[in-house]
Amino acid sequence: MFPERLRALRRGKHLTLSALADELNKQFPTDEKHENTPSQIGNWERGVRTPSYVEVQKLASLFNVTMDYLTGLTENNTYDLGRMFISDKSLQFNGQSLDSADRYEIYQLIAGYVHGKTGRAQAPAPRIQQEELDLGMDQNNQ
Repeated sequence: MFPERLRALRRGKHLTLSALADELNKQFPTDEKHENTPSQIGNWERGVRTPSYVEVQKLASLFNVTMDYLTGLTENNTYDLGRMFISDKSLQFNGQSLDSADRYEIYQLIAGYVHGKTGRAQAPAPRIQQEELDLGMDQNNQ
């Protein structure tokens, strides 16, 4: 499960193996002997090698998923947006960083939307009616 999920997450972010290795090395600097390489990540994705606990932790953090999701222990990858807005993680929208005032306003907008949703009228379901077919015959001409 891990190789498939890693590949899907990497491709979902439009990252090459080299770009992912660079991103890991940039976000989690180590000495040169322990840097991540594209071939190492390729081996993980093919299931040839298994990453260490620390590497799985770094990947989960980078992709903002749980280690359980990445390793296949859970199927559902649900995020609580409320917790995300109050966390200390940096948030961006379309590449633009959100400051604390932005985060609070967006949180309030989402909270208002979700809580106001219960008071809104539901759109009526489409009505399906069968039309009658008039064949132009009356009862006397049968």
